[in-house]
Amino acid sequence: MLRLRRSLFSQILSSPSASPISHLRRLFSAAAPAVPPNPSSFSVEDYLVVTCGLTPAQARKASPRISHLKSPTNPDAVLAFLAGLGLSGADIAALVAKDPLFLCAKVEKTLSPVVVGLTGLGLSRSQIARLVSLPGVTFRCKSIIAGLEYCLALFGSSDNLLRALKGGSVLCSDLDRVVKPNVAFLRECGLGACDIARLCIPTPSLLSISPERIRTAVACVEGLGVPCGSRMFKHALQAVAFLSEDKITTKVEHLKKTFRWSDAEVGIAVSKAPKLLTMSIESLQRRSEFLISEVGLEMTYIVYRPAMLMYSLEGRLRPRYYVVKFLKENGLLSRNRDYYSAVKITEKEFVEKFICPHKDAAPHLADDYGAACRGEVPARFSFT
Repeated sequence: MLRLRRSLFSQILSSPSASPISHLRRLFSAAAPAVPPNPSSFSVEDYLVVTCGLTPAQARKASPRISHLKSPTNPDAVLAFLAGLGLSGADIAALVAKDPLFLCAKVEKTLSPVVVGLTGLGLSRSQIARLVSLPGVTFRCKSIIAGLEYCLALFGSSDNLLRALKGGSVLCSDLDRVVKPNVAFLRECGLGACDIARLCIPTPSLLSISPERIRTAVACVEGLGVPCGSRMFKHALQAVAFLSEDKITTKVEHLKKTFRWSDAEVGIAVSKAPKLLTMSIESLQRRSEFLISEVGLEMTYIVYRPAMLMYSLEGRLRPRYYVVKFLKENGLLSRNRDYYSAVKITEKEFVEKFICPHKDAAPHLADDYGAACRGEVPARFSFT
């Protein structure tokens, strides 16, 4: 069925002499049975299952929203349109399950003009097909063209735009009352176009919060000791923008209690690693117990190296500590070698600097390190 619709849509696109919808009607008439369908026999729920590919449960949930449909004429045209864009059956089923009202959109009045408008912005047909499938993209509304034109200029490329929209649609927010004022304010904070794009591609919802909220977030960031224009400002803003003031206060108090830090020390740590504020209390507690009780680090040492609190305890902090301790205990590494120097480097660098040079003196070290990364504690890593 979808193959037929794809073929029909291709014929529509290649027929400039007639309007797409009139050509579509003629093609469907030719493909349909001679006996016209009986409107009273049309079942929305059955149509969603049999023709659109929804599960019975999905169809039951979606059907009340389009219960006013009395015939398959418009839904068939919409499905032909989607198939012509290149969406698979699974893609179409997911779209209809997410937005059943898409089946009520008018191909000639809305969907086709949107495709023409987006093509004019430089988007390829495959990119448009990806847009249709993204959550929060109101493709059945012509205003999407103006929103996408603005966001395309903001994010710099269609690929960046699609990456941003995948994480949450800016297009759901009022362009003139929310998005543009937020962008203007971020510019006032010293962020250029590239900075804003890098900030918002991973967290596009940042542009969708109210202008009042983003101003409050910036004030909070500055209150934590991270000034606008600093290297960590973008990271701090990402961390606090979606946290309430109560949650931020709770996290700060927990950092003070767990590490026995002063307000000033918390400010230093957060300014260096703002994402500490997004970590759970449990994960911070486990890392503090390991670093302080087992590794023996001082509180002030961690203040100036807070990034280590965000590394995986099982996959990085603990196994690398075992290796460093083993090497020191066996005279293969200076006892003055800093633990953080072994933690902050990449996995490849760690292996090259701490494992490979000792393959003759400690041929088992690589296997023991691998076991430690899997959560085991090899006997050679146990010291009394």
